[in-house]
Amino acid sequence: MRMTPLAVTMGLGLALAGCSQMTKTETRPDIQPTKTVTAEQVAAATAITRAPAPRPAARATPAQLDTTTQEQREAAAKAPEASTETKLGSTVGSLGNPSEGGFWIKTPLVKTRAMGRIVNPANGKSAKVELIPLTSGGSGSQVSLPALQLLGISLTDLPTLDVYKS
Repeated sequence: MRMTPLAVTMGLGLALAGCSQMTKTETRPDIQPTKTVTAEQVAAATAITRAPAPRPAARATPAQLDTTTQEQREAAAKAPEASTETKLGSTVGSLGNPSEGGFWIKTPLVKTRAMGRIVNPANGKSAKVELIPLTSGGSGSQVSLPALQLLGISLTDLPTLDVYKS
């Protein structure tokens, strides 16, 4: 059924006319009047509802997450024998899971686990690491927290690293 604009207007007017009956409910005997709230009660309720949010749990610092010993860091920083290494290529490194300890790089440049070294060409620092295959796709690599710190790289940087296999 198609309604004309006049029929729509009349229907709307009738619907709204019923709304005027709603305002008369204040005089109905079955509805109790609301209680008066004092300013003190409002202030107390506001103090509770606007209380400061609890502080989030303290986040671990990189130093707290680095579980390697000083001896491990020194061993990883030792210069390698040049004749025993093969350069696999370069990769963009990012921080891997900081809760995984040790010196490692997860990279698509290797197909099996092996020992190797990564070098930061920006400053020449290097770290002996375990090379772990990364099969999730892409060309970037994930680097352990201690290895990034040994290379002098900020945890939020995305440096290009040279990867060598021992």
